[in-house]
Formats: sequence, C-alpha cells, structure tokens
Amino acid sequence: MSSPYLLYSDANGTIFEDRSLYVTGRTGWDAVPIPDEDCIELPNGGTLYELPGRKGIGIDVETGEMRLCEKGWAVAAFIPPAHTGFYLSAYETDPGAPTLPLFCYTAVGWKADTFYVPATRIERDIRQDCAGYDQQKINEGTKHLVENYPHNRLVKHLMENCCQTYQCPAARNFSLGRWECPVPVSPACNANCVGCISLQPDEETIVSTQDRLQFKPSAEEIVEFTVPHLETAPYPIISFGQGCEGEPLLMWETIRDAIVEIRKHTAKGSININTNGSNPDAVRALCKAGLNSIRVSTNSARREIYMPYYRPNNYQFEDIVESLKVVNAFGGWTSINYFVFPGMTDSIEEYEALRKLIRETGLNMIQWRNFNIDPDWYLGKIGVSETGECMGIKALQEALRKEFPALRFGYFNPPIERIRGNFDLAFAH
Repeated sequence: MSSPYLLYSDANGTIFEDRSLYVTGRTGWDAVPIPDEDCIELPNGGTLYELPGRKGIGIDVETGEMRLCEKGWAVAAFIPPAHTGFYLSAYETDPGAPTLPLFCYTAVGWKADTFYVPATRIERDIRQDCAGYDQQKINEGTKHLVENYPHNRLVKHLMENCCQTYQCPAARNFSLGRWECPVPVSPACNANCVGCISLQPDEETIVSTQDRLQFKPSAEEIVEFTVPHLETAPYPIISFGQGCEGEPLLMWETIRDAIVEIRKHTAKGSININTNGSNPDAVRALCKAGLNSIRVSTNSARREIYMPYYRPNNYQFEDIVESLKVVNAFGGWTSINYFVFPGMTDSIEEYEALRKLIRETGLNMIQWRNFNIDPDWYLGKIGVSETGECMGIKALQEALRKEFPALRFGYFNPPIERIRGNFDLAFAH
C-alpha cells in the first residue's frame, strides 16, 4: 500500500486525487511527510474543504521531492468533535488569496477508495457523534421545550438559534434531554480574540460563524430549565459559557445565584463553566456556591503567545493560571480547552511551558481542541515567523501521558460520574 495521494479541487465542487503526489502535512510554516501510521479513515461527520488561492504541496511519487500541485486548489478536512489532528493541510498561498473562515484545516489524502487524515480519536464519549442525532427527534424535542418554557428567553435562544439554525451539538443534545446542557449567559466579553466565533470587527474580512447572545438571562430563567435537565438526563452536566456568547465570568453574580438555587432543588449532576478564567475572585465565589468544574480556554501555555491572540481588556495571562489553582484548591475538576496548532502546540518551548502549567495548577484534563482558524492569518496576527523545534502532536501527547499518568485527555467536559473516578467507564451510550 502506498501513502495517501494528494487531493485537489477544480473550484466547481469536485475533488480529485493526484496520483503523482503523496499528501504532506503542515507543521508551523513547514510542509513535512506524514507517517502512514498517523493516519486514520476520515471519521463520520468529517467534511472536505476547498482552499481557494492555495496550491497543495505534495511529495513526487517518483523523485521523492516536494512540489506544488498545479491542477487546482488545495483541499483540507474538517474533522469532527472527539478527534484531534496531527498535521494541517500543506499548501502555498497565492498573493491576494482570501482569508479562510473559522474552521480547522487538517491534512487529508486518498488511498484505496478512502479519505485518510492524520488524526486520533482522543475522546471515547460519543455525545457529539453525528450518528447519534435524529433530526425528527430533535425537532420534536425543540417543540416540546419551547412549548413547556414559553416565557424563557434562554430556552428560546438555545432551541431556535443554537439548535435549529446553527445545529450546535450541545443544544441538540439538550433538545434530546441528554448529557451536557449549554447555558449561555453573557452578551459581553473582556477579550478580543483573533478567532472569535461570535463577534468579529467590521474591518475584518472574515465573519463570525454565529451571532452572539443579545440579552442577559436572569437566574430564574436559568434555574427553570437546568434543574429538570439535571434531574432527568443521563450523565447530566450544565455548562455556563458557550460559543454563542461572550465571557460568562462577566455575569458571575447571576451564575452564582443560579447555582445556589439549583442546588436547593437537586444534588444531581455536574455544574461546569467554560471560561477564559479572567477573574479568579469570581471563580472562587462560584466554587463556594457549588461549581464542580472549570474549562479554561487557551491557545498556549505561554504568555507571549496567549496575549496577542486573546488581546484581553482587563486581565492578564497569570489570572487564568490562578483560576485553575482556585478550582483545584476547592477539589474541583480543572481542564484546559487547548487549541491545537501543529508546529506551535508541539514546539519544545510550548511543551516546557505546558509541563510547568500542569504541575503548578494540578490540572486534571486537557481537551485537545482543533484550532478553527486560517493558519497563515493566525501566525501573522500574533507575529510568529519562526515556531522553533517541534516534537509532533502525537509525540507530545505520548510524553505527557508518560510524565503525568493521572492527567486525562479528551474533548468534552466529563460528567460527575467520570470526575468521581470512573473516567474510563462512564461515557455516553
């Protein structure tokens, strides 16, 4: 069996393989060969993208030299949740090429009538697998929730916008009464992330993938639908902080009041917050109220890479580290939502900084999130021209597993059953 062949698009919606070139992968700014053992079949739910204004870089099957594919535009894969990519799509960008929208761009090739991607399934939980969604049942669940909470603006937002318009996997699961229930709370943010998916400046050529929440929900609105979810859903979680909002810690008083009231009605399930971790004092107040877990998003364990991407208004990188320490001190579960960018995430400098972060915070889990961003645009925005020596995403993960055997890898916030010790047993069915 040969290595997978490079793919190209004809700009009219048709994708071909180029049998004169083997596919390569991108790490940082460089194109490199992809080890065959790093490839898996493109998972169900994966999508192929044409990359306009970009020519794929492949390895000539006869000479072994790298060269451009001149037959059409480069192609990349969007790999679905629960999977982490090892290499980006490798290409050369033409002058004037459009900035790519906010999706991940994993390398993809063709072999034996099958699409292959360099990736791994990092998470056993099937909660966002495409095969688990029945649109008819989702429609029925949406109708049921809207009718049962006719005056609840948050339920209406989650069902009509998130579930039906954007097909958010978490909102779809809420409509089906299972697992993790999203709870957006904040229309504002205290960061100006380069790749923000809910608000982009007018001067940018890209657009946000969804509209941001436009109101401040009350604690009563939150309690009204989250208590029944925690009481009845399998492996129930409620999560403050979603892609359709700003920073939830800006609404920490409302969240605190909601948690206190929720726990008056039920002790079941897990209460989580997805956050930038910008306010450790607010995190402390939430832990006192009953917060079980935190997921802090970051593109790096290094301040010099974090700050130019997040562009925070009123906090520093050190605050997110402190927030993780606070939750750990309360005995809560700590995760980072780690934006994986091959050639940056696996650099030796980043690896050393990550090891330090894990040790200092007592981190419980890394959620290995594929970075949804145009690679050239991202590196240009944060001013990185050299990424340094890299070890590879796969080798990075193996090294961390060896040094930190208690550190968990995954893609989703774990339910309380996993947090309490059955991490490898309690995953969604």
